[in-house]
Amino acid sequence: MGIKKDLGKKIKRMRIKRGLTQEALSEAIEISQRTLSGIEIGENFCTAETLDKIINALETTPEELFALDHLKQEQDLIKEICESVHNLDSEKLEIAYKVVKGLLNE
Repeated sequence: MGIKKDLGKKIKRMRIKRGLTQEALSEAIEISQRTLSGIEIGENFCTAETLDKIINALETTPEELFALDHLKQEQDLIKEICESVHNLDSEKLEIAYKVVKGLLNE
């Protein structure tokens, strides 16, 4: 996918998780909403100064922000989940089932 798109997706996910609109985050980090949108869709890459402001505004760490290994294609995620489930003992399989059912009922 590329670092710009991956990082942009992560910023967007973290922004939404924290209940921030693009407008609110862009104001907090002193850039235009259009610039933030470009960062989130991977068109633009931010400066080190803007990146530092994003980290502070999202109350995160550089390590958490750049942990991009979970941003995989949907088909790859499904395959890895299915492979992992096959290796669970019956007790953990039951827990996994309850977690999935809970996610589906949200």
